[in-house]
Amino acid sequence: MLRFTKMHGAGNDYIYVDCFAQPVPENLAELARAVSDRHFGIGADGLILICPSEVADAEMRMYNSDGSASEMCGNGIRCVAKYVFDHRIKQSETLQIASAGKVYELQLALVDQIVEQIVEQIVDQVRVDMGEPILLAEAIPTTFVGEPVANVSLALPSRDLTVTCVSMGNPHCVAFVEQATDELVLGLGPLVEHDSHFPNRVNVEFVEILSRSEVRQRTWERGSGETLACGTGASAVCVAGVLTGRTNRQVTVHLLGGDLQLEWNEQDNHVYMTGPAREVFSGEWPDQA
Repeated sequence: MLRFTKMHGAGNDYIYVDCFAQPVPENLAELARAVSDRHFGIGADGLILICPSEVADAEMRMYNSDGSASEMCGNGIRCVAKYVFDHRIKQSETLQIASAGKVYELQLALVDQIVEQIVEQIVDQVRVDMGEPILLAEAIPTTFVGEPVANVSLALPSRDLTVTCVSMGNPHCVAFVEQATDELVLGLGPLVEHDSHFPNRVNVEFVEILSRSEVRQRTWERGSGETLACGTGASAVCVAGVLTGRTNRQVTVHLLGGDLQLEWNEQDNHVYMTGPAREVFSGEWPDQA
């Protein structure tokens, strides 16, 4: 039996496997598809392994719900930090988590919880140093030209979109729109994900500007479809808003699953994201046949 914990950050939910306590499962792509299925599995946007690391307090390895591997997830890494602290793998208010060869620093905000009349601290909010945005076209990657790739026209069968491309460890295509409708997100999202301008596919953000410090975002996530939140996507939106002159460097991003606070710091060029991390339940998944 495989022990697992379901967690979410602003509704972006994953199945987490503690590989400090048990071996790394086999057939990870197949496992990710099975556990993520919302009708026949546990139900999630994907699978995340929490593994020992030689360079950090833990390593995050993640798979989308279609079984494809992914490099980074801002909501997922906050939940990894919560798991590491709450399950006493390491109890420090600053943690280092590795993902896809890069180490991220996370600051934990704690709250008191009473369990059997004993007060213990658990993680409530996490601030993640998401690092510097990648703006060079070939590094995102995209076949669009530029550094940055900002306000370029993407031709689609039904309409053209004006987009800005940013990588936050994984590729994002941000479209500022008057209204993020189902027609755009569900209709155009998969077309943009698989567009030939993006050799590794791409995550797609449809964003409404509410003010210079507030936006509303819906995300079509590469390999998972629409998700309730996307942390790297919110980070990319913060950067794209500044690059195109639409927003300030500090913004509140409203997502279907909740709010994230973003800052693109002018001094160190890093993007900082703050948001919640929640544990839902734990259980056992039967051995695969």
